[in-house]
Amino acid sequence: MFVVRTAKALLIAATFVANASAWAADATTPATGPAAPAPVPSAAAVAAADKVLGDIGIRQRIALVVPGMLTELERNVTNTRPEIKDSLRETLRAIQPEFDKSAQQMFNQAATILASQMSEKEIEDVAAFFDSPSGKKYLTAEPIFLQKFSEVAEPWRQQLSTGILARAREEMKKKGVEF
Repeated sequence: MFVVRTAKALLIAATFVANASAWAADATTPATGPAAPAPVPSAAAVAAADKVLGDIGIRQRIALVVPGMLTELERNVTNTRPEIKDSLRETLRAIQPEFDKSAQQMFNQAATILASQMSEKEIEDVAAFFDSPSGKKYLTAEPIFLQKFSEVAEPWRQQLSTGILARAREEMKKKGVEF
């Protein structure tokens, strides 16, 4: 279960960071001409973005990346070299703080990216929303919603995939091509 949650957390964190980079590129690139430099957000905007990202679970997801990778490395190495398990575990514990710092840097970068996409007032409004009763309710409801939605979305996606394949085959068969 931990591995599945860690894998999901890694995927979500990576997706967030990739999407944030894409959003930043889209928002700072004019329709024509070279890309304009991204605005430098204020310290207050970054602090509000930091809070928002903490509230929506990005901080926690990024924090899981390093321990998850260390655990995976230990498991992979000790599968073939079980005799070094204790030494490897000690080594990984010793180097973890170094990589935890990079996770904090990644989170800070994510907060800066988010803060640069909104005005200071807008990001502060979002942070205030998550502090409100409705925002707290949303944060409680979101994981349940996502779980229930994935339960209906996955069968739909599979049905859609099968339907598209069947229709494409049908149409291609009319053209004399079978696959």
